[in-house]
Amino acid sequence: MITAIVLISADVDRIPEVAQEIADLDGVTEVYSVAGDADLVAMVRVRRQEALADVIADRLNKVSGVTGTNTHIAFRTYSSHDLESAFSLGIED
Repeated sequence: MITAIVLISADVDRIPEVAQEIADLDGVTEVYSVAGDADLVAMVRVRRQEALADVIADRLNKVSGVTGTNTHIAFRTYSSHDLESAFSLGIED
């Protein structure tokens, strides 16, 4: 699975609509409304690298109200859930 984190700038008046339209795209698993330099952050997960262009360049960038994107490709995923499983002794809480 290939994961991309897409920072999205959007028209301020359309942020909720833009977020929902992006969330409805195949390959987009979550969209967050955030504070900071970006208005939205989208998590894109696809099976093949070529599919990133389809999701991000061909569809997400063309959503009405998107004014710019900055895409980051994840190399590895770390989470507390994975670490808990790795260090589990098999004792349930």
